[in-house]
Amino acid sequence: MKIILYSIGKPHEPYVQAGIQDFTNRITKYFPVEWGIIAPPKNAAVLSDIDLKKAEGVIIQNQLQKDDFLVLLDERGKNIASPELANLIQQRANESAKRLVFLIGGAFGVDETVFKRANFTWSLSKLVFPHMLVRLILAEQVYRACSILRNEKYHHV
Repeated sequence: MKIILYSIGKPHEPYVQAGIQDFTNRITKYFPVEWGIIAPPKNAAVLSDIDLKKAEGVIIQNQLQKDDFLVLLDERGKNIASPELANLIQQRANESAKRLVFLIGGAFGVDETVFKRANFTWSLSKLVFPHMLVRLILAEQVYRACSILRNEKYHHV
């Protein structure tokens, strides 16, 4: 199973790049992993919030494969603990999923079509974080989940 980490927006900012790269490299001990930074539409600045979400939704849908298991990070999602994330990853691996996709939407969230396409919607917190920090948190949490699956010492209960 391959883990894909998608985020709409600009490339990683230098202040989080090293951390994202470190945790992404650690994940490769368990699963192939890659980041996909999805550029917003070229005319994003002139679009309304709703039109921007629709345009981003089309781009996202074009990135997804039919059999992808999509985990959408969204404030309306379910809060789960790290061991529950580990279980979610293990279940996908047990089902022989080809790709487990985690998606960080745009600044205004995602279009309803993407929300409906998601197999699971996950909220990291009731707090709102900058997208760059969410990328770092996501990479760290996926690594933590993988270390939990292997009973390694990284996660402390």
